[in-house]
Amino acid sequence: MRLAQALFAPRAVALIGASGDARKNTARPQRFLCKHGYTGRVVPVNATRDEVLGERAYRRLADAPVEIDHAFIMVEDVEPALEDCAAKGVTVATVYSNGFADAGTDGAERQGRLVERAKALGVRLLGPNSMGVVNLPGRFALTVNAVLEADALPAGSTSLVSQSGTMLGTLLSRGAARGLGYAKLVSVGNEADLGVAELVELLVDDADTKVIALFLETVRDAERLARAARKAHAAGKPIVVYKLGRSALGVELARTHTGALAGMDVALDAYFRDCGIVRVDMLETLVEIPPLLAGREPPGLTRPARVAVVTTTGGGAASVVDRLGLHGIALASMDDLTMTATKDSYRATLEQLLRSPDCDAVLAAVGSSAQFHPELAVEPIVQAKRTPKPLAAFLTPHAERSLALLAERGIPAFRTPEACADAFAAFFAWRSPREKTGTDPIIPPIEKIGSVPVFALLGALGIPVVEQAIAQAPDFAHSVPYPVALKRLDVEHKTEVGGVVLNIQNGTDLAAHAARMRQSKLLVQRMEHGLAEAIVGYRDDPVVGPLVLVGAGGTLAELYQDFAVQLAPVSEAEALALLEGVKGLAMVRGYRNLPRGDVAALARAVSALSRLALVSEVREAEINPLIVKAQGVVAVDARLVLK
Repeated sequence: MRLAQALFAPRAVALIGASGDARKNTARPQRFLCKHGYTGRVVPVNATRDEVLGERAYRRLADAPVEIDHAFIMVEDVEPALEDCAAKGVTVATVYSNGFADAGTDGAERQGRLVERAKALGVRLLGPNSMGVVNLPGRFALTVNAVLEADALPAGSTSLVSQSGTMLGTLLSRGAARGLGYAKLVSVGNEADLGVAELVELLVDDADTKVIALFLETVRDAERLARAARKAHAAGKPIVVYKLGRSALGVELARTHTGALAGMDVALDAYFRDCGIVRVDMLETLVEIPPLLAGREPPGLTRPARVAVVTTTGGGAASVVDRLGLHGIALASMDDLTMTATKDSYRATLEQLLRSPDCDAVLAAVGSSAQFHPELAVEPIVQAKRTPKPLAAFLTPHAERSLALLAERGIPAFRTPEACADAFAAFFAWRSPREKTGTDPIIPPIEKIGSVPVFALLGALGIPVVEQAIAQAPDFAHSVPYPVALKRLDVEHKTEVGGVVLNIQNGTDLAAHAARMRQSKLLVQRMEHGLAEAIVGYRDDPVVGPLVLVGAGGTLAELYQDFAVQLAPVSEAEALALLEGVKGLAMVRGYRNLPRGDVAALARAVSALSRLALVSEVREAEINPLIVKAQGVVAVDARLVLK
C-alpha cells in the first residue's frame, strides 16, 4: 500500500527546515535517521544552507534531484511547504510545526484551510503538532523525540498510536527497560487528516504488528475506529487502549440522571467494550500487557475468572492476590514453593496448572531469586510447556535481566502487583466485538416525534405506562381511580421542589394538595407498586453515539451509581445480560428467598427504549422510575430531550 510505505518505509525523506545546529530539535530527525541506520535517502531542505550536518542540502524542495515519499515539515510557513510537497509528488507530509488547532480559534481555522488544500493537492497530512513516526524493524526514526538519542532500542511486535507525542518516548523507554520492543510508533498530533482509526487500519495490514496499543486523550472518529477495531479482531490483532481524562461532567450532562450517570468515561468504557478493544487503567499496564494479548482471543468467560498462583515469595504473592481480588478475580489455588522449590518441581507445578481445567490463567510470583538467581525461578517459567492458557509472571525485585528473558520468550511479566492485576482484569473483561442488533422501524414515524408526548412515545415503543390524566383547575377532576399520585408538569426533578404527592386517597385531599402547588394544570397518575424501581435511559452521546442505560432507579439513582451501559440498540437477550451488571436489581432476579420480578419484561423495556437509536432527533430519553412487578413493568415518570 502506497500510503503505508511512504509513512513507515519511504525510499527518500525530505526534512523541510532541517537545522545545521545539532543541538536544536529541528536537527534531531536527521541525526536519528543516521544513528538508527535508515538506508533510504535523506534530503535536508534549508533556505540558507547548502550543507546540513554533513549532508548536501537544498534551498527548496524542488531542487532535490530525487523522488520524495515522505516530508517532515519543521518550518512556520507550513502552507508554502505543502505546495512544494505537492509539486514534488510527496505522498505524505508529517507536520511538526504547531500553531494550528492547538492554538485556539484562529489556529483551528488555519488548520481547516490546510487540510482542505492538502486534499485538493493529493497530499496526506500527519499532524500538525506531530512528533513523527518510528519504524524500529525498518530502522526508520523520523522524529524529534529525545528518546531516540539511545544507542539501541529493541524492536518488537507491538505498534503504538499516540495522541501525545512525548508519550512515544515514555512508552518506548519503559518498554526497553523490560526488554519489550515496538514495531511502529506514530504521533498523530492534531489528527487534522490521518487519524487514529486510519492508522489502526494500516497497522492491521502490517506484517510486523501483532498487538496495537493506543494512547488516547479523546476519540475523534468513533465510527471509523469501531470499524478498524473489528477489522483488527478479524485479523487476530488485539487492540489495547489507555485513555486519559476521567473528566468531570459538564452542566448539560447533569440535566438528567442518565446524562449524569452515562458521562464521558462511562460512555467510552461501553464503546471500547462494544468494539472489542481492551482498556487498561494504568499506563504501566499499557507497556506490559501486550504479551498477554498477543496471539490470543477474548476469553469470553460468563463467570468470575480464576487464577492459580505459584510462588517463591509468600508476601509478594499475597500482594498481587489481594489486588486480583479487588477486581473480582478468584484465587483458584496457591502453591507456595518458597522453601521447597527445585527447578524441576517448579516447572512441573506450572505445567500441571496450565493443563488443569480448574483455573483460567497461571501466575508465577517470583521473589529475590529473579534478580540474583533467575535459573532457579525464572528459567522454569520459560521452560514450562506452554498451552493456550495464559502464563504470566510477577517479579517482586528490580530484575531487568529476568524481565528481558521473559519478554524474549513472549511471557508477560509485571513489576508491580497493581499493573499485574489491572492486566488480568482487562484481559478477562475482553470481549469480541458485538454484532450489531437489527430492529424494526420505530413507531410513531420519525417526522412526528417532536409532537408526541413522552408517555405516548413510550407506549408506541411497547413500554407499558401508568394510567394517568391531566387535571385542571378549578376542580381538578379526573377519571383515574384512587389512590393516585399528583405531580407538577413544569419541573424536571419534581421531588426537589415538593412537586410530587403520593398515595392520595380522595378528591378532597387531591384538591388541597393541588391548591398548595398553585398550578392550573397537574398530572394525576394511578398509584403503582412493585418489587423494585429501575431507571432506564437513552442518550445519543456526542463522542461514541447512542447508549442505553439501566440501573437501580428512583430519586437516589445518581447517589448509588449502580448501573450498566451499552451501545444502542440492544436486543432483549443483550438487555438481559446487561441487567446482570446492576447489583440493586439482584432482588428481582431471585436473590435468596425474595420474590422474583418480571426480569424479561424489564429487558423488553430496555431493548425497546434503546430503539431510539434509530431516531436521529432524540438526544436523551429517560424512564425513572420504571416499576418492576411480579408480572410486567410500568413507567411512572419519563422525560424526552430533542436535539
